[in-house]
Amino acid sequence: MEVLILVLTFVILLGIGVPIAWSIGLSSIFTMLVSIPTIPAFTTVAQRMATGLDSFALLAIPFFVLAGQIMNHGGIARRLIAFAKALVGALPGGLAHVNIFAAMLFGAISGSSVAAASALGTTVGKQMEEEGYSKEFAAAVNVTSSTTGLTIPPSNILIVYSLASGGVSIAALFLAGYLPGILTGLFLMIVAGVWSVYKKFPAGERSNFRTILNTFVDALPSLFLLIVVIGGIVVGIFTATEASAVAVLYCLVLMYFYKEVSLKELPNIFLSSVGTTAIVMLLIGTSMSMSWIMAYENIPQNITELLLSVSDNKYVILLIINLILLFVGIFMDMTPAVLIFTPIFLPIVTEMGMDPTHFGIVMILNLCIGLCTPPVGSVLFVGVGIAGTTIQKVIRPLLPLFIAMVVALLLVTYIPGLSLWLPRLFGF
Repeated sequence: MEVLILVLTFVILLGIGVPIAWSIGLSSIFTMLVSIPTIPAFTTVAQRMATGLDSFALLAIPFFVLAGQIMNHGGIARRLIAFAKALVGALPGGLAHVNIFAAMLFGAISGSSVAAASALGTTVGKQMEEEGYSKEFAAAVNVTSSTTGLTIPPSNILIVYSLASGGVSIAALFLAGYLPGILTGLFLMIVAGVWSVYKKFPAGERSNFRTILNTFVDALPSLFLLIVVIGGIVVGIFTATEASAVAVLYCLVLMYFYKEVSLKELPNIFLSSVGTTAIVMLLIGTSMSMSWIMAYENIPQNITELLLSVSDNKYVILLIINLILLFVGIFMDMTPAVLIFTPIFLPIVTEMGMDPTHFGIVMILNLCIGLCTPPVGSVLFVGVGIAGTTIQKVIRPLLPLFIAMVVALLLVTYIPGLSLWLPRLFGF
């Protein structure tokens, strides 16, 4: 009975346009009201929200958000695009490859797929249109490639998964995300290249070694952030939370070095990062309350028994979980999806012998695909809006890229070494 109320109220609230954080919180309260009196119900939900946010690891999120905001305003996109263009611009469908390669770099540094889609859509997207690419293809490439930075560290969503999983090493997750993120980007580049040849889209001019070297040197201070943050965590100089604060300091120094952000702009950057952080934290708080209620009602255990009764084949169960997560990603944002479904599926996969770090990468890749699909695909709406087209027109060029992401997901799911090789290499 309680499960039905939880699901129905959440779906109805989401269906009538209530923001997802409020939908999660209100459906949690309604479910508790069925079981216990009013005051204890409200108190329990409030306590679980507060407890869910009481985590030292979560301090990394506002710092990484702030670092990303500073980088977004500091000319980093222009430098990374120039470097990407020098490297891959001469390939068939050159600017499409530039978009994908730059998105992998920019998304990793900023930690935001929406920021990557916005920054690259307004620069590379416009260039693609001017050079004869269709705006629909440009939007499709921008939307799908912008999600690659969510698996390539530093990534806030990997920190959220660490919290939801009960303490999987953030350093291990960061290292595990590299190869799957790069693999997804390469698959997107292959499809974009084939589509460009089929549609006879132009290739760019070949860059000489001097141009490549100059653009690399220009982008090097920005790229060095990845070495500082990830290297410091892996070597053990600082924790992920401390690394996020170091990232902010480094970005402030870089801001002064590039001289593209004035001190007068900092208050607006701080305000924007606070707004983004507040939304994320509200989602985390309400999702943690719903997760607790689901555990209270034994939902994870029931789902575990149900799935294991369907089949005892590890590969079949992983396929079912992938299909469920792909469906969930269509309707739910990444943060609440990770917080709600990790406690449900993690016990199942660990019982089958799957490494929690490996499962975290599989889950994030799943939900990245959801960002590219309506009706909740935030990156899709941003990319389409910037391109000045419609979702209906973007669907056709989006489908081959979507399939490439699914193929990459299946490879990462069934080949654990793609996720676990780097963490094991560094002793995690």
